Amino acid sequence: QVQLVESGGGLVQPGGSLRLSCAASELIFQLSTMGWYRQAPGKQRDFVASIANDGSPTYADSVKGRFTISRDNANSLLYLQMNSLKPEDTAVYYCKLDPPKYAIQWTSSWGQGTQVTVSS
Repeated sequence: QVQLVESGGGLVQPGGSLRLSCAASELIFQLSTMGWYRQAPGKQRDFVASIANDGSPTYADSVKGRFTISRDNANSLLYLQMNSLKPEDTAVYYCKLDPPKYAIQWTSSWGQGTQVTVSS
């Protein structure tokens, strides 16, 4: 099981920016699809963005043009740059690792989450 540790959350005013980071403990990171999800109080966990091992990103419509996902394979790090933040972005943000299907000894992993609060 890969250990994932998120950091970078906090309190920010509407219109502000935050950068989340996720550190992975294993080199399988380099071959894996990585993603960010978020869960607001009383709601289900929703997809935010993902990035394939080749660097190609996918975004939820709600964050397109405001959030940017990126990765540093050499250091097993995942990032989420969040700009123009809105109160509705308030949630606990989780990173997720999905290993390639051929890597049968590895399973999907989640981090513990980091709180993002957007409020004036």
